[in-house]
Amino acid sequence: MNLADIKTIEQLLRANGFSFKKSLGQNFLVNPSVCPAMAAAACDKNAGVIEIGPGIGVLTKELAKNAGKVVTIELDERLKPVLAKTLADTENVKVIFGDAMKLDLKEIIETEFKDFERVCVCANLPYYITSPIIMMLLESRLPLDTITVMVQKEAAERLAAEVGSRESGAVTVAVNYYATSEILFGVDRQSFMPPPNVDSAVIRLKVRKEPSIKVNSEANFFKFVKACFAQRRKTLINTVSNSLHIEKEKIKAALIKLDIPETVRSEQLSMQQLCDISNLLFE
Repeated sequence: MNLADIKTIEQLLRANGFSFKKSLGQNFLVNPSVCPAMAAAACDKNAGVIEIGPGIGVLTKELAKNAGKVVTIELDERLKPVLAKTLADTENVKVIFGDAMKLDLKEIIETEFKDFERVCVCANLPYYITSPIIMMLLESRLPLDTITVMVQKEAAERLAAEVGSRESGAVTVAVNYYATSEILFGVDRQSFMPPPNVDSAVIRLKVRKEPSIKVNSEANFFKFVKACFAQRRKTLINTVSNSLHIEKEKIKAALIKLDIPETVRSEQLSMQQLCDISNLLFE
């Protein structure tokens, strides 16, 4: 079965009474070159792979060729008969129907991948849930080696941006705290059925063994970072004061102590500077 052929996909979905749900961000890959490249970048036979959102199983089949074992998690149970057909010839794939945001992924890893050297995540993520999924995977501190995902191009650029650049934001800082990141390649919107309104990109996160900086309190640090980027056009003093109700003089004193200009904007600060300011404000 050629899952890169649009007519084949249309016949398969029609035969199983399937229609796309816009609310689930369902856009299925039909470009035959994308999934093999993603799978090759994500894993090898020594790795177990968690896939989130297999759709009709195009990426799943490629992962099965490259990985030792694949556990794929699908929210939409209407795809049960479809996946039963498309994955019928794959022996190293297990399909779990459920919400990846609610399932116990740690238990799944311990149960399904106990014999593997590494565990990775590879997924074509729906745009509407990109950041929540990535942050859930990182914040849960799961024993993951890499996270290779396809996301909206603009989201990929934010995720992989250098902290302290104009493209950086709160999610950039959060990802940098837990992982290193790189954009692997772009994916044109015509690679999907139905085509979305934007282009995509594949990004790979290498999960750090330890955070990139040492903060006194993770909760306070991420609260501070979120406040920093709440009003990007304002100076750090104004946006943090407005968001966290901290006196401007206290923020100013922290900047002076760290030899940082009072007019600085959050996007101009490095990870270490953000860490140092947070530590001072929440002593």
